[in-house]
Amino acid sequence: MARVSVETLKGVEPIGSFSDARLNELAGLCQLETVSRNSDPFLVRSVAGQAVYLLRGELVLTYPDGSSKVLVGGSDRSRYPLAHRGEVFTSAKAITDVELLRIDDDLLDVMTTWDQVASADVPAKKKTEKDNGPFAGWAMMSGMFSVSSLKYGPFSQLPPAHIDELLRRFERIEVKRGDVVIREGAEGDFYFVIETGRCKVERMIGGVSMLLADLKSGDAFGEEALVSEVKRNATVTMKNDGALLKLSKKDFVELLREPLLQRVSAGEARAKVASGAQWIDVRYPSEYQYDKLAGAINIPLAEIRNAFGALDKGKEYVLYCQSERRSAAGAFLLAQRGYRAFVLAGGLWGDARPR
Repeated sequence: MARVSVETLKGVEPIGSFSDARLNELAGLCQLETVSRNSDPFLVRSVAGQAVYLLRGELVLTYPDGSSKVLVGGSDRSRYPLAHRGEVFTSAKAITDVELLRIDDDLLDVMTTWDQVASADVPAKKKTEKDNGPFAGWAMMSGMFSVSSLKYGPFSQLPPAHIDELLRRFERIEVKRGDVVIREGAEGDFYFVIETGRCKVERMIGGVSMLLADLKSGDAFGEEALVSEVKRNATVTMKNDGALLKLSKKDFVELLREPLLQRVSAGEARAKVASGAQWIDVRYPSEYQYDKLAGAINIPLAEIRNAFGALDKGKEYVLYCQSERRSAAGAFLLAQRGYRAFVLAGGLWGDARPR
């Protein structure tokens, strides 16, 4: 499939206002579609959920009142998506061979929201300084603010109203290869997002340091201790020089933890499961075997990250443990990745334990 050019993206709105770095990233996520003359481009694949632009050719649109209009690629009107401003058409026909550009509507909305808020937040003098906090050149931070991170990563479920404050409160720090950012057994104090560089996550098991994960630009860490209110359960060390963005525990709880955690009562949880949601028991296998809930699957908290990609983003999940401490951490990790995860309020120790 042909890749759309950055110059083409600069010619459509509101995409044309994005930075070149953002346009290069978006170019790989767009779809070009060629439709033959006399065909209806939307007979098989509609415009629902997508921003669709006419790049080349002529297209006639017919409206509910019987009127019609010819749209020409390259015209001022074609700079905007079809169905612009709530416009509804009942049919379409290609007068000539046409070329269309399709972009996921939700993806486009996420990008424009973050880009506009971040741009508005940068004081004029900071825009001209090379390195002045997390805002300087933020659009180039392909890890933290990549499309993947904004749509599926740490900030995918963040309420738009919190974006402004989140950007203000992050602190950027330079780190060197070998720096220990988090040490196992320490108190949880900060939440981290990797701007640049790579980290390794290790845990002492039976007196031996075991590698649990490698983290890259855009990945977040440090949330488990802050959500569960426990000590750090692993050591995170820089594998090379880089930069991190950190958020204090207080700000993390206010701006990220609470908005992302969705607690449900036992009754609400049972209703969700009856409607197709899946129980996830995040306890150790020995606990799960002892008193698991009917139909539950076991994904211990330490293995939640391994489930990313294997779980269905179209499905709801209700997580539980004894007290809700571990399940809250697991639900937060899933919510960061765009999963619809809920926490059984009070856990199995709650008054209304589901059976």
